[in-house]
Amino acid sequence: MARGGDATPGTIFQLLADEYSRRILLAADREPQTAKDLSRLCDASLATVCRRLSTLQEHDLVDERSTVDADGSHRREFETTLEELHVELSDGELDLSVDTCDELADNFTSLWTDIRDSS
Repeated sequence: MARGGDATPGTIFQLLADEYSRRILLAADREPQTAKDLSRLCDASLATVCRRLSTLQEHDLVDERSTVDADGSHRREFETTLEELHVELSDGELDLSVDTCDELADNFTSLWTDIRDSS
């Protein structure tokens, strides 16, 4: 696993098998959303969305950020970090790797540093 702590392939598959988790990931991938907006977009109760967001955050599939509106009010927005899943079946073992936005940015930075340093 690229990220997500001790998550097993089975855990990630269970998350993705959940319709609300999938809807949240898709809606928060278009643009950052508040939990209330996700509740509306996913046709789910706010409590359901908050539970799913918590689980998705535990596995680094969603990131939370705080923003300040023009009127000075603070709000939390959620954005999908999941970019790609890779599944490999080999010798009776199932291996899953997860690529996230942060990791892809880190890989680009590392590549750029290597290119710059080799010049």
